[in-house]
Amino acid sequence: MSSLTSIEQLKACFALQQQAFAAQPYPSLAERQAQLKALQQALIEHEQALLAAIDQDFSGRSAHESRIADLFSSLQAIKHSRKHLASWMRAERRAVDLIFWPARNYIQYQPKGVVGIIVPWNYPVQLAIAPLQAALAAGNRVMLKLSEYTPATNAVLSSLLGKCFAQDQVAVVEGDQQMGAAFAELPWDHLFFTGSTSVGRKVMQAAAANLTPVTLELGGKSPALLAADANLEQAAKRLCFAKSLNAGQTCIAPDYVLLPEDKINDFVQAYQRTFSQFYPDLANNADYSAIINSAQYQRLKSWLDEAEQQGAMLHSMSESKLPGRRLAPVLVSQCPEHCQLMQQEIFGPWLPLVGYQSVDQALDYVRQRPRPLALYLFTDQDELRQQVLQTSHAGGVCINDAILQVAQEDLPFGGVGPSGMGNYHGRDGFLCFSHAKAVHQRYRLSGNAMLYPPYPNWLPRVLRALMR
Repeated sequence: MSSLTSIEQLKACFALQQQAFAAQPYPSLAERQAQLKALQQALIEHEQALLAAIDQDFSGRSAHESRIADLFSSLQAIKHSRKHLASWMRAERRAVDLIFWPARNYIQYQPKGVVGIIVPWNYPVQLAIAPLQAALAAGNRVMLKLSEYTPATNAVLSSLLGKCFAQDQVAVVEGDQQMGAAFAELPWDHLFFTGSTSVGRKVMQAAAANLTPVTLELGGKSPALLAADANLEQAAKRLCFAKSLNAGQTCIAPDYVLLPEDKINDFVQAYQRTFSQFYPDLANNADYSAIINSAQYQRLKSWLDEAEQQGAMLHSMSESKLPGRRLAPVLVSQCPEHCQLMQQEIFGPWLPLVGYQSVDQALDYVRQRPRPLALYLFTDQDELRQQVLQTSHAGGVCINDAILQVAQEDLPFGGVGPSGMGNYHGRDGFLCFSHAKAVHQRYRLSGNAMLYPPYPNWLPRVLRALMR
């Protein structure tokens, strides 16, 4: 399969998929399972090519990270769908009110049709395959708009998908922002976007013209909250892993840490110990990934420079200069609130530390800001856990760890408000790309005739009794 690279090709393929879906609007379980199996086998067969391509696009991406976060997670998603798809497809029975007996109510899950998926650059395989397999499990036709920043990965994905699917089933689209805008403007039966909040607003605006239903998987500033009883050594280790993965270029990476003021120095030391254990000889360590491109590299450096110039204290994990576009993590304390590090999603290895005097003060700090994609709480206090879960909003929560909620296939993944709209993963992914069609089925014998005019005199008494 060759990628579509012009707006004319995009529109022609969209029409082709619409025609194909009209001819086969409800693929059987066997057909869907065959598609998922073919996709699973293709990913396994192209493992080395995908790892090499991601490394090339990043100019240095840990093969272990790519294998875990891109390939393994994609294959787990497919495996989960294949295992449960038969039960997901079954009609779901619902109750019938007594007044309408005898009858039957149920929900029939129906494919939406032709689905558009816009894929970001940070996990170019996983964030393409996870929604793709969910859309296929639900019985849809799919067009993928891949990021212009990952051309090598795009080429491998295009090749492997071409071996599995005809273009009227799955098609790959490449191009710049102009192509992305044209993609979002098509009258999709569902549009799925993963990316920044600012671009998500534009995608939703474009979809609104066609009343296209959208799923927006965005980001934001996801906080980590360390309670007074938190194990600092353990919290530092788990947050260090979460923040260092892909050099912080992860939508659910911890974006800042709230912790007691008198424990900031101890946390910094614990984090430094952990990082040196994770990544010894950092300058020559292939397991620590690079920043995707020069624009993102310069953005991150300028934000850190601004914080330092405004009086923030920097605690670097390495004193040596790293080759290429690698940036050693830096913990940032006493950072002024007006700095970019405190206002924008960082999407890199900088991690601000915000001291608090009481946990209520910390919770107020979180609640006063846009609702994040994730919240990480470190505590063993049951009462505090319930307080945080009940009084704060986030797309998802991980307690005493970080980012692992995304790997739970039986949990929905998605944001809330500025961090997203809608969920997927597992059954929630199947539901995302399905229309839940309500069906009320009546039988030959029915008591509903009393609802027809002319109305008898006794009807008000019966209705009043039923309402009571």
